[in-house]
Amino acid sequence: MSQSERDQYRVKTQPYYRPVANEVEVYGAAYDVRMPVMLKGPTGCGKSRFVEYMAWTLGKPLITVACNEDMTASDLIGRFLLDINGTRWQDGPLTVAARIGAICYLDEVVEARQDTTVVIHPLTDHRRCLPLDKKGELVEAHPDFQMVISYNPGYQSMMKDLKQSTKQRFGAMVFDYPPAAVEAEIVAHESGVSPDIAARLVQMAERSRNLKGHGLDEGMSTRLLVYAGQLIAKGVAPQDACRMTLARPLTDDPDMLDTLDTAIATFFG
Repeated sequence: MSQSERDQYRVKTQPYYRPVANEVEVYGAAYDVRMPVMLKGPTGCGKSRFVEYMAWTLGKPLITVACNEDMTASDLIGRFLLDINGTRWQDGPLTVAARIGAICYLDEVVEARQDTTVVIHPLTDHRRCLPLDKKGELVEAHPDFQMVISYNPGYQSMMKDLKQSTKQRFGAMVFDYPPAAVEAEIVAHESGVSPDIAARLVQMAERSRNLKGHGLDEGMSTRLLVYAGQLIAKGVAPQDACRMTLARPLTDDPDMLDTLDTAIATFFG
């Protein structure tokens, strides 16, 4: 693959990422030894942004795959296609990443079927290769290639979890919502609202996170706080912005909606 084709997968501008601890240094060391990395944490806490930031920092191409339950192994590694000239092989994103030396990021990997995720095994141990059985080719991973996966342990179940044979091929980094002051800084930067508004949004989110398992599957994510801030920065009334972005996406239960609306009124009444 030419340099121009490789460049199309590079992160063009520096993503905003606010380090919370030493995660940048730890990931950098893991990349130096090409350790496969697993990111664990709740929805919207910054896992994907972190991967983008690290790809930009390291100057490496990034290929992201949003996993889903209908994804097959062929969707990852490639398939033969028919065109006017007959059949031709089309590499999948995992194969492209292995060939060009990209960071391959499988987002919410537990959403994929287990018989699909096993295809990454040869790339995540000492072999660092990818067999293309249909094509009769063995792709040796580029020296720069690294595998990164993420998932939300809060949604784990016996039917949706990684096999131990997969988990133990990765080093794991645990993410969570940042401390309140840092999260408010992120919300203010990303949305353009004042520090006071950002702080109130974070306080409200913290209350909602205490309801996880008590009526809510998940509390308000940092991502949703940024959405709320963006609407407020555009002149939308804070209560309307919060109802749209922080309450209505989380639940359809009338009693829980009343609880969230009351919290919104408390902070923005």
